[in-house]
Amino acid sequence: MLPETTVLIVDDEKHTRDGLRLSFEDDFDVYVAANSAEAMHVLKNESVDVMVTDLRLGGEDGMELIDKVLKLSKAPICILMTAYGSVDIAVEAMKRGAYDYVSKPLNIDELELVIKRAVRSRAVESEVVALKQQVEERYGLERIVGDSAAMQPVFDTVRQVAPTRASVLIEGESGTGKELVAHALHNLSGRPKSKLVIVHCAALSEQLLESELFGHERGAFTGASERRIGRFEEADGGTLFLDEIGEIDSATQVKLLRALGERTIERLGSNKSIKVDVRVIAATNKDLGELVEEGKFRDDLFFRLNVVKITMPPLRQRREDIVLLANAFLKEFAEENGKPIRELTADAMHRLVEFDWPGNVRQLRTAIEHGVVMSNAAKIALRHLPGFLTVGDEYGNAPGIGTVRPVRSRSGVGETDQTPGMISPVFCAPGNALPVSSDGRLNLDLAQVEQSYIREALHRTGGNRTEAAQLLGISRRTLQRKLKEMGEEEEEV
Repeated sequence: MLPETTVLIVDDEKHTRDGLRLSFEDDFDVYVAANSAEAMHVLKNESVDVMVTDLRLGGEDGMELIDKVLKLSKAPICILMTAYGSVDIAVEAMKRGAYDYVSKPLNIDELELVIKRAVRSRAVESEVVALKQQVEERYGLERIVGDSAAMQPVFDTVRQVAPTRASVLIEGESGTGKELVAHALHNLSGRPKSKLVIVHCAALSEQLLESELFGHERGAFTGASERRIGRFEEADGGTLFLDEIGEIDSATQVKLLRALGERTIERLGSNKSIKVDVRVIAATNKDLGELVEEGKFRDDLFFRLNVVKITMPPLRQRREDIVLLANAFLKEFAEENGKPIRELTADAMHRLVEFDWPGNVRQLRTAIEHGVVMSNAAKIALRHLPGFLTVGDEYGNAPGIGTVRPVRSRSGVGETDQTPGMISPVFCAPGNALPVSSDGRLNLDLAQVEQSYIREALHRTGGNRTEAAQLLGISRRTLQRKLKEMGEEEEEV
């Protein structure tokens, strides 16, 4: 029995209706109708999976009923019964949208088999739709987490451009999510059922990249023992994503330009042109405009790729999203590792928000995975996060800035677990003596010590505040705040 399957039998002969109801009522929920009006009444008031209708309904036509039924918002599968079975009638029924037809006199077992096959077919279609929705949730805009003002232009452009055939250039630092945007563009395009083919250009040598993109014939080069189609042919009808496009050599740039302009490619070792229908999305962590000015990238290829440009902001420019991202990654890795971790402590989250994230979202994701793995509690604390977030070793020693020791202070330098914020190193250059009182205690004013090391860090970096903050092991925002407290708000270097 197929559970929850409802069948409507439409026939103007009462004994046929009643006979089919008796035959099928053990396996299906069965409704009967004598004509089109009764059938439409049932369909408007009940959820019907399959309608089996006779071709002749008194003075009415079963084909016309099928036409009406298939226009309903939740149309059932339609099967036609006819005593006038012929190839022409079968073809016409299929053209109008019928699933199948059976001939009279009816074979009950045959009709039951057709109904069950139709229901299974509909179930498979529903599964395909569900899987497609899952893919879109995984790689559509829903997968790109962000609510900051910096991300809104990205979302707006993706929605606007995705349904078109335009080439798209995605720029941004490594780890900002360029590949996720490529997935979103593909899945929201008119080509979601076709393939998205990804090529990481920086990972391939000059010859390998050319062969990877355009394919090769047998004997085209040493080791080419058989014909191989390239990624352009593989992506035909779909989308080709070229990651790190700025790494391709000049010869490959020429071939790529032709492929984009003429929509044709040639395999290595062949002079035969092959037509391809491919939408190209490219990504780079470099400034292609600068590479063009330096003569390292063809300007005509740049213009072909740069029909629409999407710039991914670095994570330090969208700090409002860090909490959202951290919580999303936490949920993902907690489930993946079977751990009951629900949140980060306040000081851990504060540290995440303050950090500049040179590796962007990818680095944040790795940090959260590290925290989930290292924590055996219900929360991720600061001590569970990677070393680069807790400033070196257990004493906060960081390379290149001398010896560091933890200092408890209300000023924020060397803060304790009880103080929300970050650990900032207080350091002294090797060999420098610290003032000590007669009873052996350090004779220091912590505020003055902090200010002196901030000035020293700025001196060592030539006034570059970003580098000075890195040297001190604090965020640039924290350094700016401390300089403001010191009354030093001159223009940046």
